[in-house]
Amino acid sequence: MIGVGVVGASGWAGASHLPALAGLAGFEVTAVATTNQAGAAKVAAAHGVPLAFADAGRLAAHPDVDLVVVSVRASEHAKVIRAALEAGKHVLSEWPLGVDAAQAADLAREAGAAGVVHAVNLQGYQSPDARYVAELVAGGAIGRLESAVLVAAGDPLGGARIAPELAWSTDPAAGTSLLTVMAGHFLAALDRMAGRLVEVSARLPRPYDHVEVERTGRTVPNGVPAQVLLHGVLDNGATASVAVHGGSGSPDGFLVKLVGSDRTLTVSPTRPGTYLHWTDWDIRVGGERVTVPDDRRTAPFDPAAGPVANVAAVYQEIARSIAEGRSPHPDFHTAAAHHRVLAAIERSAETGGAEKVA
Repeated sequence: MIGVGVVGASGWAGASHLPALAGLAGFEVTAVATTNQAGAAKVAAAHGVPLAFADAGRLAAHPDVDLVVVSVRASEHAKVIRAALEAGKHVLSEWPLGVDAAQAADLAREAGAAGVVHAVNLQGYQSPDARYVAELVAGGAIGRLESAVLVAAGDPLGGARIAPELAWSTDPAAGTSLLTVMAGHFLAALDRMAGRLVEVSARLPRPYDHVEVERTGRTVPNGVPAQVLLHGVLDNGATASVAVHGGSGSPDGFLVKLVGSDRTLTVSPTRPGTYLHWTDWDIRVGGERVTVPDDRRTAPFDPAAGPVANVAAVYQEIARSIAEGRSPHPDFHTAAAHHRVLAAIERSAETGGAEKVA
């Protein structure tokens, strides 16, 4: 049994990590931590968790915790991750791993030196749909891959308005933006399906110097983009075109087209209001719908339930990696490489030219 301590156990963790862990054999949530003791105790009571902390370091040091889950703001990731590594605990971090590529590289090196299992919650890599599409492409179902197109909505980030609880994200130093979070997740899913970006030419339009904080009548300075536009080249020679647009409401869907020498594979959502890395897909090859085999799904989770199923798949990969004494996928090194893609996008947007991914 793997004892799990969840740091930042309200909000996103409460909607995804805790339900995923509750439905998985081999895991037990033994501790939670939030910013204050009363809040932590409330979350612990609601989920039947025995230990509650207001300090991530105390949670990480507790002997009943084997795996530390880092589900706090990106700017706080490094502090909590390092507490887990110092305690010799396995660690799962939310994406993005750090606030920039340099910090992510440092964390990957430190985690590798610590000799623990380290994973990042880029669910697109473990999505059964993304993995099946990757198999179809690798197996020649569309012939030789020639180009990949991805169009997706990144709401609620990047719009003219921002929810009060996300108003802090308009500061680039926070590490949470349409580029880092939404485009980051979408590009990870594209990587899993079609290949790794090795060169990019990008634009990051920022039409709003200030954005409205919903329901408050005030505005805040804005330093993050409203759109992510890029053309690129994948490591297999195929081209890629990506457009991620921001907004202030619910996401209105996504579309992926993988164009091959023989036919085209398309991906679209099976239901509205979902993200590429959260849900199951309508997959068509040459216009004919194909279905992901049931045995590829993350039992016992219904893919219609939202992000829980793909988050659970990440935990299953972690359990396998611990049992087999290997690194999970994606690990911190994968996350650091993904951060380098985002850094190349930012450099290209600044210079106006094509940039190689370091």
